[in-house]
Amino acid sequence: MQKIGVGIVGATGYTGLELVKMLVKHPIFDLVYIANSEGGTTINKLHPSLNGVCEDIVKKADVAEISQCCELVFLALPHKTAMAYVKPLIANGVKVVDLSADYRLPLDIYEEFYCPHSDKENLSHVVYGLPELNREALKNAKLVANPGCFPTSAILGLLPFLKKRVANTPIIIDAKTGVSGAGKKLSEVTHFVNVNDNLFAYNPLGHRHAPEIAQKVGVAFEEVHFVPHLVPITRGMLSSIYIQVESEFDAVALLKEFYKDEQGIRVSEVPVNMKNVAGTNFCDIYVKRKGNMLFISSAIDNLMRGASSQAVVNANIMMGLDENMAIPDIAYVP
Repeated sequence: MQKIGVGIVGATGYTGLELVKMLVKHPIFDLVYIANSEGGTTINKLHPSLNGVCEDIVKKADVAEISQCCELVFLALPHKTAMAYVKPLIANGVKVVDLSADYRLPLDIYEEFYCPHSDKENLSHVVYGLPELNREALKNAKLVANPGCFPTSAILGLLPFLKKRVANTPIIIDAKTGVSGAGKKLSEVTHFVNVNDNLFAYNPLGHRHAPEIAQKVGVAFEEVHFVPHLVPITRGMLSSIYIQVESEFDAVALLKEFYKDEQGIRVSEVPVNMKNVAGTNFCDIYVKRKGNMLFISSAIDNLMRGASSQAVVNANIMMGLDENMAIPDIAYVP
């Protein structure tokens, strides 16, 4: 099969690094363009772990140059920055997988929780990049909004049981994430002496991933009670989800049946953990029922299923390839 030229804009961060690691091993995607906001360096200088593996030049991002050499580009950029690239890239016929939040939400919700949107036109045809939810739409997508990490973990856990949930009852999501989810930029919150041997909630009940979860599962924002916690580990995410259900049913059997054809989902007979999914695109899910209360636990790698590997899966689907092409499936254990 003919090679497909792809690029990465935003190669400096952890998600950019994970994208490079997969794309350099991809049999069809040809990583022909790597960029950040400054350029003037090489990818192995930004990420010394790539010495001898990939030492390509990192350029200052330029839409015209991207459009000449890439059929598809990954934007690993902060919100607001990404939309400035999406609009001209789509106009030039380049397909885009956007890892920021800029296209994940309807306009009114986005502007309430983020900032004014400068590319309202493309919001009308974006596809939310959760394959288990939108696989068919992804096949013809020109612009994909890669889901947030917390929403990926929560939505995948909730989807099989939404029809069993008692209407209008609370959805409680207690989630933990590794420090890499905060990115490479230093801050007091992620300082070693603050994170090490510590555990704390941040932005409880007000985190902007909550409206994304609510909107994608079709419930009112007021019904989603989301509390994220930062834990002293590098990578990984675990969501403990509590919902009230009605009628008699076998929750484990329902979970297995719902995801029986999904290679990226593993149903666990025991409570899940982060280590078993580290470095992979898997989402491991466990469920247990007590009376009318359902406990659902889902684990993902926040940098992989929560960002970069899911982005490559989406790109594979968009370009008509096997969706698991170049996707790691062996966890970082021990």
